[in-house]
Amino acid sequence: MHSLGLFTIIALISSLHVSFGVPTKQGKWTPLANITVAPRQEHTTVFLPPSTIAILGGIVPDGDSIATTDLVQSYSIPDNTWKTVAPVPRPINHVNAAVVNGKIYVLGALADASDGSRSWTAVGDSWLYNPESNRWNAIPPMPPGQEAGSAAVGVYDGKIFLAGGMKLLELEGERRQDTVDTVSVYDTKSSKWLDVPEAAKRVPGRRDHAGAAVVGNKFYVLGGRNRGQVNVKDEVFILDLRNIEKGWTTSSARMPTARGGVAAGRIGNKVYTFGGEGNQQLESGVFNETEVYDAVRDSWEKLVPMRVPRHGSYAVGVGKDVYVPGGGLLFGGAPTAYFDKFTP
Repeated sequence: MHSLGLFTIIALISSLHVSFGVPTKQGKWTPLANITVAPRQEHTTVFLPPSTIAILGGIVPDGDSIATTDLVQSYSIPDNTWKTVAPVPRPINHVNAAVVNGKIYVLGALADASDGSRSWTAVGDSWLYNPESNRWNAIPPMPPGQEAGSAAVGVYDGKIFLAGGMKLLELEGERRQDTVDTVSVYDTKSSKWLDVPEAAKRVPGRRDHAGAAVVGNKFYVLGGRNRGQVNVKDEVFILDLRNIEKGWTTSSARMPTARGGVAAGRIGNKVYTFGGEGNQQLESGVFNETEVYDAVRDSWEKLVPMRVPRHGSYAVGVGKDVYVPGGGLLFGGAPTAYFDKFTP
């Protein structure tokens, strides 16, 4: 699934900034400085106020294959430059991460299987990163049985919500993918994992590689997939964080394009979703769609497609722009260093 090869062709595609599809709606894409050190995919992107973006872990090219990395890099928005900072304590991909009070929390991920098989398995390892000291410190790991990577992540009132994710992703053989529907909550104020009310402890459907955002007091899980790249979904699940005892609801407004491996970033009351994997109409297997969900109107709109379609990235909204670093150019793999931003 993740055999890469043909890096010369892939690099050419990225350098040409090929446009797939005809822009028919509003929005503008602006290329930024490519990610340094190595192309990246299946990493997580977070925003550190006032003007820094960080990307954590993921996979990088390793000959004709790929390797999980501990690499952490920060990007200065004003300077359009990258630098490398302290790595996460172990190589991980599909990282669950969030920023609270200017610090980065990593709460579980996928890692190379300990038995030597070509697969990634969930680990509950959790750490806190302080940008001022450039150091990582261990915090309580995910509760036993709740370990997952590629969860939908949201922050509200100092609490970090993890919804869904996956426990296993095999890279060869049966290529099994174990998607889950569990919900976990970490309280950054008490440094404890909290019990989740019965009605909220499971998402309405198993999901991994979904988009996620908190708008106002509601946590949104958008699209994603269930046990495989082509089993993509279009539902939007919603949890009212002021009253989680009522549990999850499902929006009547479905994504125009069902997608997994989608990147999502919020600006105001809108959640912008980009790219994704599972496109059975194209040989690349990758979507170029840019679609925005209006959380107030509970409606979707199509916008200008991506200049460089990709999946396995993670977007973050900052000011009036959404930043989308790296990702995969082909079904299952092909990390790229390409980086751009979308301005509605």
